[in-house]
Amino acid sequence: MRRIILGLSNGINAVVRRITIFAVALMFVAVMIQVIARYVFSSPPVWTEDVARYAMVWTGLLGASLSFKSRSDAVLMQSVFPSRPHLLGLLAEALQTVAILTFILPVLYFCFFDLRGTMARSYLARQAGITMDTLGIPMVWISVVVPVSFIIILIHLAARWAEGHSRHDQTELTAALD
Repeated sequence: MRRIILGLSNGINAVVRRITIFAVALMFVAVMIQVIARYVFSSPPVWTEDVARYAMVWTGLLGASLSFKSRSDAVLMQSVFPSRPHLLGLLAEALQTVAILTFILPVLYFCFFDLRGTMARSYLARQAGITMDTLGIPMVWISVVVPVSFIIILIHLAARWAEGHSRHDQTELTAALD
């Protein structure tokens, strides 16, 4: 099971990295088209601003999952337990996990359900009813990145715990707890 979780996390991370690079490139191209059209032709296309904005949203949220996977995200408790002896390190990781779950789980819930527990007025359901004026596509295609990125972060969190400690570290930890 450990190998499956780690493999899934690494595979998803590789795919997300490619999607994020594409989103950054798309954002750059849209902004360049807008700049050239505005200052050279004095007539920028209306869609370029939306494409750049939504590419930035995808880049930011998927980039957060990349940063979480590589542990280059903002880390809680790093300064509290600088040397991180095994017991304190495990406590710090548990507190980080609780903080992450406290933020992510309600957001995921409300992406799919409303206050009454139905899907009719969930975040994604409301976004499905809105169409972008400039591009003519439902906003849900932009908004779906929120639950997708948070689910990816949860998979990476599971992989962090699956990485675990070596058997020697676990033996030391068990002895410290006794």
